[in-house]
Amino acid sequence: MRFLLTDEQAAFGRSLEAMLTAADTPSVVRSWAAGNAVPGNALWARMGEAGVFSLAVPEAYEGVGPLPVELAVAFVELGRHAVPGPVVETVATAALLAHLAGYGEEGPAKRLLPALATGGASATLTLPGGGPYALDADSATYLLTVHGDELRLAPGYGALHASADPARRLYRTEPGGELLASGPAVTAAAEYAAGRASFATAAQALGTGIALLDRTVAYVKQRTQFGTAIGGFQAVKHRLADTLIGLEFARPLLFGAALSMTSADIAAAKVTAGEAAYAAARTALQLHGAVGYTDELDLSLWLRKARPLRDAWGTPSECRSKVLAAPTP
Repeated sequence: MRFLLTDEQAAFGRSLEAMLTAADTPSVVRSWAAGNAVPGNALWARMGEAGVFSLAVPEAYEGVGPLPVELAVAFVELGRHAVPGPVVETVATAALLAHLAGYGEEGPAKRLLPALATGGASATLTLPGGGPYALDADSATYLLTVHGDELRLAPGYGALHASADPARRLYRTEPGGELLASGPAVTAAAEYAAGRASFATAAQALGTGIALLDRTVAYVKQRTQFGTAIGGFQAVKHRLADTLIGLEFARPLLFGAALSMTSADIAAAKVTAGEAAYAAARTALQLHGAVGYTDELDLSLWLRKARPLRDAWGTPSECRSKVLAAPTP
């Protein structure tokens, strides 16, 4: 099987790359981490215009999806540029609402999905087994929670909790709120949405790892010891080669999962991409030396994302368990 993108898919990725480069995302991330969502919301609107979120929304609700391959292309770019905000959670919310509509619960989908598709609104959510915190609840338009078999619009959120990545702003949701749907359909939709969140996070992690490797390769070509660029040292070459192999091994698993969208394939992509990104972060930190620890260096924006993305929406052990539990073909 060949995992080559079509010309249209590759062009879509290039257009996103150009847009995000022009947006100066490092400054957007720093503002987001400081609690200023204005630059991030402006970038969100541009991503909506580019069609990023419509990829997860069915055509019946003003989207063009679901298109998993294109979604993977988009989220790799979002990871490469360290885009902040509940991007994964918005996609997961779209998946949850669309799945509910398939069970006859069209009310929430008609009400919320059109705005999510265009980028006019954002969403964050908590799901059973997905962790107790809602990402960026302070800036999301919609805050959804699933408890048991009930889907609700949460009435608010609590205090900000610390995260390894300051741009990942974590909040506990408050109980209660408007009931949107209930019953077995909610349970099934929540499981479906969690899988889509894991898939999008895998793509985001892969993009983060690629950015870390690219920045490290550029740095070792400039940094010198004993009058020679350290990129010429054999040990450095081996470390970078190992990092590249890990990322390149994760890429076909991600796009293979985009074609099948089975739980086991998504889990395999998630654990592989997450571990590869974390390895890229450790390589980047070691080869940058002491300067790699500084917050002033833009590299820190990606370094701090690698570990949280590795564990978000499916820890390595949880993903491995799903892969091992999958029936043998």
